[in-house]
Order: sequence, then C-alpha cells, then structure tokens
Amino acid sequence: MTAIIRLSSLHLCLTLAKGSGEFKWKGDTRKMRTTLTDTGVTNVPNITNVTYEEIDVGQTASYTREVSERDIQLFAAASGDVNPLHLDADYAAGTQFGERIAHGMLTGGFISAALAMALPGPGCLYRGQTLRFRLPVKIGDVITVTLEVTEKKDRTRLVTLDCKAANQDGKLVTSGTAEVIAPTEKLVVPLPEAPDFG
Repeated sequence: MTAIIRLSSLHLCLTLAKGSGEFKWKGDTRKMRTTLTDTGVTNVPNITNVTYEEIDVGQTASYTREVSERDIQLFAAASGDVNPLHLDADYAAGTQFGERIAHGMLTGGFISAALAMALPGPGCLYRGQTLRFRLPVKIGDVITVTLEVTEKKDRTRLVTLDCKAANQDGKLVTSGTAEVIAPTEKLVVPLPEAPDFG
C-alpha cells in the first residue's frame, strides 16, 4: 500500500546512507511516500523540482552536509586526486594548513547537490559554474550551501544563481555563480538511497 503525505513543514531533514544531508526550502512543501511493509511503515521521501515559471529572482534554497573522512576518501578514489594534502596526515602537518583538508571540488560537489536537489532540483541542466575557494574545508566541518536566484532569461530558461558555501562558524569557504536551464515540467520523484560502498 502506498500513500502520499504532504508535509506542512518547510524544513525536512534526511539521513542518507552513512552520512547526512539537510535540505531547506522557502515557501514550498514536499511529499513523502509511505509504504506499508511486513516490518512496519517505511517513509520514502520524494523530491519535487521548482519549474522555471515558479522561480523568482531573490528565491533561495540551502543544503547542509558534514564533511567526513569517508567523503574525502571516496572523492579521491572517484576523481583520481590523491594529493597527499588530502590523504596523508604527516605530509599535511608540514603544510600551511597544519592538517589534511578536503578537496576544493568536494565543496563544488555540494553546490551541485544543492542545485540538483533543491533549486531548481530534478530536471535542471547544469550549464556552468565559477568557483572561488576562500578558506580550507576540514574533516568534521559542517558546510551549508546557500543558493540565490539573481537572473532569469525567459527565451532560454537560463537561471543564474549566486552560490555561497559557509562552515559551521559562518565563515565563507567557497563562492561562485552557477547557470542552469530550469525544467518546464513539474516532477515529483522518489529520492533514491545514496550508494553504500561499505
């Protein structure tokens, strides 16, 4: 049995496999699919996009993620960037940072996640991104990405967003500008589970 439940809250916290992500939306509601199984009720969250027509200049969304050792290891494996600054504590201790730091593009990935998951969400096409890395990100830092729509181009459905990533102390670690083509079709899709690589 499957039912759709509308959440009246504007704040939804999701726990992803061996990590967590937090999504915040302003002025929007999300749906959750509830499935009755042999072991009880399971809530499977759905994700809803924001179509071009629904997007307004000044609209914001945010995404929060804690940087883990596992994130750095997986990013190094996926990208091939095995710089010892990210992976070797002894080497990193002798650098200006005094300890290992996360890959800059890991924070860039969090910006990508905010675009794909919150604003505009599923169905958007990521066209371009500028990034400026301002401060190092360390294991255990809690990074919040804030997106703000700064421009819309009706002919192409191109949306420009200001992107800021700040740590748990409110210090800006990364900033930039993203361009996406926003979807025209409203989508409500089940949120897949994050891959678990053991």
